[in-house]
Amino acid sequence: MGRLPPPRAFHRRPCLPAHPGVTVATVLPLIERAISVGDVRRLGRAAHALLVKTALTHHTLLSNRLVELYATLPSPAASRAAFEDLPHRNAHSYNNLLAALSRGTATLPDALHLLDAMPASSRNAVSYNTVISALARHGREGEALRVDRCLGSEVAFDRFAVVSAASACAGIGAVRPLQQLHGAVVVSGVEVTVIMANAMVDAYSKTGRMEEARMLFNQMGIRDTVSWTSMIAGYCRAKRLDEAVQVFGMMPEQDTIAWTALISGHEQNGEEDAALELFEQMLAEGMAPTPFALVSSLGACAKLGLVTRGKEVHGFVLRHCIGSDPFNIFIHNALIDMYSKCGDMATVTAVFERMPERDFISWNSMVTGFSHNGQGKQSLAVFKRMLEAQVQPTYVTFLAVLTACSHAGLVSDGRRILESMQHHGVEPRAEHYASIIDALGRNRQLEEASEFIKGLSSRVGPGTTGSWGALLGACRVHGNIEIAEKVAESLFQLEPGNSGRYVMLSNIYAAAGQWDDARRVRALMKGKGLRKDQACSWIEVRSAKHMFVADDTSHCEAKKIYEMLDKLFDHMHIVVDPIEDQLALC
Repeated sequence: MGRLPPPRAFHRRPCLPAHPGVTVATVLPLIERAISVGDVRRLGRAAHALLVKTALTHHTLLSNRLVELYATLPSPAASRAAFEDLPHRNAHSYNNLLAALSRGTATLPDALHLLDAMPASSRNAVSYNTVISALARHGREGEALRVDRCLGSEVAFDRFAVVSAASACAGIGAVRPLQQLHGAVVVSGVEVTVIMANAMVDAYSKTGRMEEARMLFNQMGIRDTVSWTSMIAGYCRAKRLDEAVQVFGMMPEQDTIAWTALISGHEQNGEEDAALELFEQMLAEGMAPTPFALVSSLGACAKLGLVTRGKEVHGFVLRHCIGSDPFNIFIHNALIDMYSKCGDMATVTAVFERMPERDFISWNSMVTGFSHNGQGKQSLAVFKRMLEAQVQPTYVTFLAVLTACSHAGLVSDGRRILESMQHHGVEPRAEHYASIIDALGRNRQLEEASEFIKGLSSRVGPGTTGSWGALLGACRVHGNIEIAEKVAESLFQLEPGNSGRYVMLSNIYAAAGQWDDARRVRALMKGKGLRKDQACSWIEVRSAKHMFVADDTSHCEAKKIYEMLDKLFDHMHIVVDPIEDQLALC
């Protein structure tokens, strides 16, 4: 912002309007109505014109309201012009312009300059609160806290300053400034309102200080929904789900927001079964789930692979029209993700095509879904549509489409897309190169893949472990022991604790009939204290997931399951795999 002109001298003389019938009482309601309805273009201009015609622009109250009116516009230019025409500026005048300048990221420096330039007599708590909240809102929490320190030294802080400063502390995880703020509030003797206490409880929980949050929560004489939900969400973030459930049970009245926080917390902490159980309880209580509760339940279905349960949630959404306006893009994206992870790409396509609007997450989910389900050409087709729709691809998009190229054997397309990444402002990462290595390996270009990896070390460093791993997998598929030994040696140095690399090399030797080498690798693995991760499989029956490992007897129906297996074995011809038979002796 340019240099502000000095305030003009104010002479206390009556301003006689050109139209005696037009007074302050006549014009003020017109400006107030323009502000309340946001009609700057018609009512606002009419009020401004009337002020000019009647020489009432010299009236401080009316001119301040005019600055406030123009502050509602997206651009602060008109508000700034009205401010500079003021014959006399008071604290209200400066604060109105501060509010206008604080709305946009580009004009925040102007707001800070104005705060420094305004007379000390006009700088009050409102001035500081306006700038602090704007900085925190625009992700500049560190600067917000620096301004907050100036507030305490110049003017007494109020509840708005405490809320803004606490939000800033939460945004950057600043524990010490938060504790100092809390201490200053206690020492000052300021009455701690529910809003202030909620802001500090929320900030403590977001910075991981649940003991302080609980202490402050227990001291609150009055608690509202925000108080309870902040504690529930805080315990969930800290992975203390039992305590979150305990606080939820203590609530006088459990509302949809609290239910949503508890369901989301369980889903995000890997407790998908519990999240779905809570969702069912919520419905049984007659609660209408929020869109976020539905997104969490769909996320749980996706992680568990429960497509039938996911369809039930989808049907619930359709029957109750939840999230319409326009049918909530978050729910759409969650449906795409759920159906993709369950392998139902036909339904994914139907959901995607019916979306009234799409964001980059929608497109990424489509590209990734087709890629992970082995439909490489369809993934490339969606990627092409994404570019035609002028949606900016992210590194996730490129990873998905490169994986699709690898699985579909489209090596040349993969190379072309990798080379185009920087054109779209995305720097290739180790995982993108690993996808190209995988594509070359699948195409039997093992030597070329090996040379490609060697050229990567200067660019991605240790990140080449993924590329070496992809090449080792290709060596197993094509039975190339010579390259496999070199690749495995590199991997043993990069990932000495990864048992999967030893198992794969052992299997490569076994497949080639080199049993002594296979046993040697298994012995080396055993000597390092490494064990193969236990594999498992699962099946969905009546919307419930049942998981099994080899020789599992833990299932409640294990006896019946094995009886049925015995019956099936009677009708099957058992074929012994010679490789597995030999490895059993290792």
